[in-house]
Amino acid sequence: DKLKNLLELLPEHDLPEDLKSKHCKHCVVVGSGGILHGSELGHFLNQFDIVIRLNDAPVQGYTDHVGNKTTIRMTYPEGAPLSEHEYPPASLFVAVLFKSVDFNWLQAMVKNETL
Repeated sequence: DKLKNLLELLPEHDLPEDLKSKHCKHCVVVGSGGILHGSELGHFLNQFDIVIRLNDAPVQGYTDHVGNKTTIRMTYPEGAPLSEHEYPPASLFVAVLFKSVDFNWLQAMVKNETL
């Protein structure tokens, strides 16, 4: 029932047009484990058609190593980056809801409530 009520609050949306029109021939998933620190692979990662970043994998301050392109950011609510700079306007944020508290978080966001 909780999920049904929450889904009724959400507006129906399709993928953004610029994302829908992209062809994903070369995609990369960038995690938050820090393995790219010092790699200087940023320019290489920016060349991928789609760059998916997981959790709070930071970009700001690390662009030489992790690039600056973010097509999709996927995260659990508690793993979302706190800095607004980690959410480029042209990127898609995907909240991965798993636990009951995640659904509470989404409801608070949609209703503009305090957690």
